[in-house]
Amino acid sequence: MSIIETEATLHEAHRDNHTHRDVNGGWLRPAVFGAMDGLVSNLALMTGVAGGAVSQQTIVITGLAGLAAGAFSMAAGEYTSVASQRELVQAELDVERRQLRKHPIDEMEELAALYVSRGVEPALAREVAMQLSRDPEQALEIHAREELGIDPDDLPSPTVAAVSSFGSFALGALLPVLPYLLGATALWPAVLLALLGLFACGALVARVTARSWWFSGLRQLVLGGAAAAFTYGLGMLFGAALY
Repeated sequence: MSIIETEATLHEAHRDNHTHRDVNGGWLRPAVFGAMDGLVSNLALMTGVAGGAVSQQTIVITGLAGLAAGAFSMAAGEYTSVASQRELVQAELDVERRQLRKHPIDEMEELAALYVSRGVEPALAREVAMQLSRDPEQALEIHAREELGIDPDDLPSPTVAAVSSFGSFALGALLPVLPYLLGATALWPAVLLALLGLFACGALVARVTARSWWFSGLRQLVLGGAAAAFTYGLGMLFGAALY
């Protein structure tokens, strides 16, 4: 009895503690990386223009134009990409649906062979495949998961992808412009706020990686700062050449 109780206790502990991080990133990964993209690209754009010794008004207009252009570009790109992917998946599902309708026995044998290759006994694999194949929609879902690696009921939405990309990029791109909109007259408040935003984004990315938050934050801060410094240098170089 004590052995059974010990095993039960271990089972309960395993069930309660055996958890994993979301390795796909869920919503966090695209949102954070979209904001990070907006931060880096707009900060680099604004510092590049500022390096050319232009007016404050020109820097603000450049930042706002970069925000709008980048956000619309990201949204259009994400919508087209996800829509194309969804259409491809739907086409493959139609192929699989036709095969299940025209060659049900062959498809059932294919599913059984797949289970056998994973260590299931042939008789049991055939029985499982036979039972799963009784419902055409269930059979389609199983074949899609096993052969295509997709879930027909969980396909990404092009609209959601576009809207989320637009919003996250715009939010990130707004940070370097915000100090100017609040009355700043120098570049350094915009750079400081953007670098703080980059550190925060990097720290958030650590939630879906094995890295510590400070390492991930510092890494993104250094990379974004390097991009801003490089474009500022280019702005100074080209500005001096033009004048």
